[in-house]
Amino acid sequence: MNDDAGDPVEDEGEPLSAAESLELIALQHERTRRELRVSPARLFGVWAFTWLVGWGLVYLSDERSAALLPGWVAAIVVAVLMMGAIAYSAWHGSKPSRGIRGPSRRISAMYGWSWGISFAAMCLIDIRITKLLPEGSDLVPLLWSGTSLLLTGALYLAGGMLWQDLRQYFLGGWIIVCGGASVLVGVPGNFLVLSLAGGGGFAVAALVYVVRPRD
Repeated sequence: MNDDAGDPVEDEGEPLSAAESLELIALQHERTRRELRVSPARLFGVWAFTWLVGWGLVYLSDERSAALLPGWVAAIVVAVLMMGAIAYSAWHGSKPSRGIRGPSRRISAMYGWSWGISFAAMCLIDIRITKLLPEGSDLVPLLWSGTSLLLTGALYLAGGMLWQDLRQYFLGGWIIVCGGASVLVGVPGNFLVLSLAGGGGFAVAALVYVVRPRD
């Protein structure tokens, strides 16, 4: 029994060969890479679902389109989907900075904070302008959808330039085009643009990242 019990100890104490050491390092590197990797396809897939379903329901709830469900139901669904997508994006987007120091972490943090700062300022501006508009005016949803899409597209353009990612850059340009189109078509067509064109843009971007994970 003593011999059998001693075998594992002897095995654990044996030094690794050069090949085994390299293999162990490679395995650990791959494991770390998987744990820290941000998947743009997953992020864009989440937002594609959120926009397609959420804004699609808002369009279908409008009495000037289909009025298939109460407006308050669509509003609740949009709010839940948006909060879930934001929470997932914040969690998933923070993965690369875990255990990392230096300029890369600082740049990622600064870019992440730029979203919160920009949208907070946009909300303050839009809330103020909304109070100046007539109650129930169609200009209110056009204002919010147009400014939100413009800011979202601009931030994706900045991200594409920052990380030299043409796919993200083109997505930003498409979102800005959708913002202009949403204002031109008016209400409730703007919600259909948000759902099909905006959500569809995210879906295409997710598919592109699946097909071509790297440039």
